[in-house]
Amino acid sequence: MMNLKRHLLAAAAILAIGAGSAAADRALKGKVAIDGSSTVFPISEAVAEEFLSVQPKIRVTIGVSGTGGGFKKFMVGETDINDASRPIKSKEAVKAAAAGIEYIELPVAYDGITIVVNPANDWVDHLTVEELHQIWMPGSKVEKWADVRAGWPDRKIKLYGPGTDSGTFDYFTEAINGDSQACRADFTASEDDNVLVQGVVGDKDALGFFGFAYYVENAGTLKAVPIDDEMGQDGPVLPSMASISGGAYTPLSRPIFIYVNARAAERPDVESFVNFYIESAPKLVGEVGYVVLPKEIYELVMTRFERRITGSVYETGAHGSLAELLSIQ
Repeated sequence: MMNLKRHLLAAAAILAIGAGSAAADRALKGKVAIDGSSTVFPISEAVAEEFLSVQPKIRVTIGVSGTGGGFKKFMVGETDINDASRPIKSKEAVKAAAAGIEYIELPVAYDGITIVVNPANDWVDHLTVEELHQIWMPGSKVEKWADVRAGWPDRKIKLYGPGTDSGTFDYFTEAINGDSQACRADFTASEDDNVLVQGVVGDKDALGFFGFAYYVENAGTLKAVPIDDEMGQDGPVLPSMASISGGAYTPLSRPIFIYVNARAAERPDVESFVNFYIESAPKLVGEVGYVVLPKEIYELVMTRFERRITGSVYETGAHGSLAELLSIQ
């Protein structure tokens, strides 16, 4: 996943960031267990690889069970950190409380769920949110491209998307269909985004969605579809670093997170890794294809971790920008 360029750029930057703190606890040993979102996985993988250069005796393992699948392990204490491409659900928070699990919610990047087609597809110039809804809604009658828009081919659409344990699936279905998990069932699903990429690459009539980084990694073999939210914006918008961070790519832009078990955070190995994660995120997030958070948000995230502020900023149904929500707590 990591290319040579990112290795060279990141190594100098991260070693500079971590040199002072790492020197003090060079002898740390331990094992940090992570699972969860395939969307967040590239960031956590990149951080873990760089962390090894300053803490070689701490082993970091990363699984990919999807956000929901990862939370199931997190709630029973199997993991120290859960990668999540959506905020924790209220029912998951209830289970955590019942199990005595307190957690620290830490945003690490912005992502834009990217709609993709095969490069040989020369008819889709954009899709509207309503067209996406008609395609993906429960009980959808859309079977062929011609069912979406007059003049498009009378051929069957082959749909690819994340599995139901995926936070990307949850976010997409809520944004497009109005309810998390509300979706037609007849699509090829996988918790491994690389499987989805390969599916779309190999099928001229494919349509799929996944995190922006997987599109960036495979931009030469995929075609991203501009999205028109029909809410007054200036026409269809392609996902990009600028459109995601600036809020123009709606409604499919979102923050992505790591959730840290508060008890595990008191262990020196976990504390060292999470500090390194937050410090190095501004350098590594962009390198793996995601959108870096503003500096002030990373500062709020670090404060949140240092003060061990538990719970989610979304639990009470609060609304506002990420910076506003983090500042409240």
